[in-house]
Amino acid sequence: MRGRVAGRVYERGLEARGARRIAGVDEVGRGSLAGPVVAAAVILDPDRPVRGLRDSKLLSPADRERLAGLIAERAIATGIGAAEAGEIDAINILRATLLAMRRAVEALAVRPDYLLVDALRIPGVDLPQRGIVRGDRHVASIAAASIVAKVHRDALMRSFHDLYPGYGFDAHKGYGTAGHLEALHHHGPSPLHRSTFRGVLPATRPALGAAGVRGG
Repeated sequence: MRGRVAGRVYERGLEARGARRIAGVDEVGRGSLAGPVVAAAVILDPDRPVRGLRDSKLLSPADRERLAGLIAERAIATGIGAAEAGEIDAINILRATLLAMRRAVEALAVRPDYLLVDALRIPGVDLPQRGIVRGDRHVASIAAASIVAKVHRDALMRSFHDLYPGYGFDAHKGYGTAGHLEALHHHGPSPLHRSTFRGVLPATRPALGAAGVRGG
């Protein structure tokens, strides 16, 4: 693992003012060319800490999986929200990200007292909140949310590889790698691709359907 462990300075400050259920919120997949943008909301239990929380990008896949399991076991509540490729194309990626975040908060089984959000503020949520730049690097609950969201989305993209094996979703998770761009050039976009994103080329050939069979 690399980078500083995220701390609880922000959470402790809120707890000193009476907040007891503080949800960290983060997303993953904004820059991907395919698949959903996924957000998570996590209310950590200060009495059952999870050690070693970091921004998910600084962790190995094995460490992310291990920490996601500990978060699921020890957190007061976790929630997942997503906005699909069609929604992203319809309303743009920023609004879709905020929609996924709102859905993640709404999916929590326990209503939080306060939201700590990575960089953004979530409209349409009747809760006090604060956006913290680079919150996934510095705030434990946001780092936890980044891990949960990343593990969930990676699993989704691996399952999509089974439906559309010609694109390599299990390897690049939808991001614009050279291999992914070559697959797009060869096959055209799949139904999972974001048609408004630069790099998603117009289909010059029929897109691959389920199990890699060309559509008619």
